[in-house]
Amino acid sequence: MTYFYLAIAIVAEVIGTSALKATEGFTKFWPSLTVVVGYVLSFYYLSIVLKYFPIGVTYAIWSGAGVVLVAIIGFLWYKQTPDLAAVIGMGLIVAGVIVIHAFSKTVEHL
Repeated sequence: MTYFYLAIAIVAEVIGTSALKATEGFTKFWPSLTVVVGYVLSFYYLSIVLKYFPIGVTYAIWSGAGVVLVAIIGFLWYKQTPDLAAVIGMGLIVAGVIVIHAFSKTVEHL
């Protein structure tokens, strides 16, 4: 169940972050509301996950997955194409999350 809450936290953060550009400096109501609700939900579920997982590991997974997903949304929605260095860097982030999931003794394994 902890991973489910972590997934909700990641998705909510990605929605909030993806809506930031559309707020135009928080001058647009609906995108601004989306950002606030996304972050509130994200931090709420992240706080639940932190009851069971160490903060460093949790934050690495949450932020790493968020970075990659926001980059994908930026590419698909905003037509922002990452360069090779960005793609390699995100690949390393994904590899790090996989290593944590596969080998770390600080998180439960499914």
